Amino acid sequence: MIEALGAAVEATERVFEKAKLAVSILVQTDAFDHHQHEAHGLAWLATYVDTLKALASYATKLSAQNKFGEIEQLLVKIACGEYLQQVVGGIPMNQTEIFRVENLGLDLKAIRACALYAKGNTRETRAALIDLMQEQQGELTFGNCGLDDTINDMRVTMQRFVAAKVTPHAHRWHLENSYVPMEIIEELSELGVFALTLPEDFGGLGLPKEAMCVVSEELSRGWIAVGSLGTRAEIACELILCGGTEAQKTKWLPKIATGEILSTAVFTEPDTGSDLGSLKTRAVKAGDAYKVTGNKTWITHPVRADLMTLLVRSIPEEKGYKGLSMFLAEKPRGSDANPFPAKGMSGSEIEVLGYRGMKEFEIRFEDFEVKAENLLGGVEGQGLSN
Repeated sequence: MIEALGAAVEATERVFEKAKLAVSILVQTDAFDHHQHEAHGLAWLATYVDTLKALASYATKLSAQNKFGEIEQLLVKIACGEYLQQVVGGIPMNQTEIFRVENLGLDLKAIRACALYAKGNTRETRAALIDLMQEQQGELTFGNCGLDDTINDMRVTMQRFVAAKVTPHAHRWHLENSYVPMEIIEELSELGVFALTLPEDFGGLGLPKEAMCVVSEELSRGWIAVGSLGTRAEIACELILCGGTEAQKTKWLPKIATGEILSTAVFTEPDTGSDLGSLKTRAVKAGDAYKVTGNKTWITHPVRADLMTLLVRSIPEEKGYKGLSMFLAEKPRGSDANPFPAKGMSGSEIEVLGYRGMKEFEIRFEDFEVKAENLLGGVEGQGLSN
């Protein structure tokens, strides 16, 4: 198994290097915008290669500890087989866009020759895995996760928290379209959920991204809204860490870590969705502030947020992503009765069937003011590079 995984990783790495060369030639000889599909597909292929590497690392680690049992082997075989088959047959980047590596003129015989390509994700391996899972009914996790002790302890802590504080109430909260109770948010803060991957210098726990994945997964078992709360903080912290000034890091990160500041991401817009390069919301400099005008939609948990990571177009003559800037826009917390008690900001709830607990909104900005000092990084036109 370990040898077969190694062969799969080696074969896909070689294909990726050839694909990267092919795409680089395309964008050097023609406008990048003409080859967005290929560039997008290359990014997906890179994630597939990294996933296969992670599977190989997981298998090697457990094997060295004599913990690579039948269920773990089946999980790895199925996952590896599926990824190899998608690299050959087409990577589904969304429901309508498929990236076919062969269209770059590459030969995929080496991947087809991998043992796990044909024998990984088969009817027999899936049936065998289901049999083992049925024998372990009642377990929350099947197989050894391969986590270190710290992250595994955190996983168990979150499981206990969910069982005691979330699961007994989640269905009622959902039916009532209620917010996640503030006491739940406060307890999550005490457990370090908003500070998991933040460096210790800023009040965080300094854990790897794996910790956020595990915590989000366990909290989401009880209610997806609770599991998604930490993601809001993670997005804001990552943006500020990567693109913020030292003053911005010092001001915001410790408060996000403690839950004193709740954040939300305000990116998507009507008609453009997540095509961020096409955003139309404008920010115009006016003295020591910017005035923001435009519409945003599908904004999660904005009413109770204190801070918006707000992506807008501040350089109108620059098209696409080059004219975008990110702001750390402050706002007062609202309520159902008065969702946006801020001048120049209004909105209405988008009622949803499933993803409740934080509430989705469409927001209208009309000369909404953001302090100039809250331009992320202090330089315009770096909205996506942050």
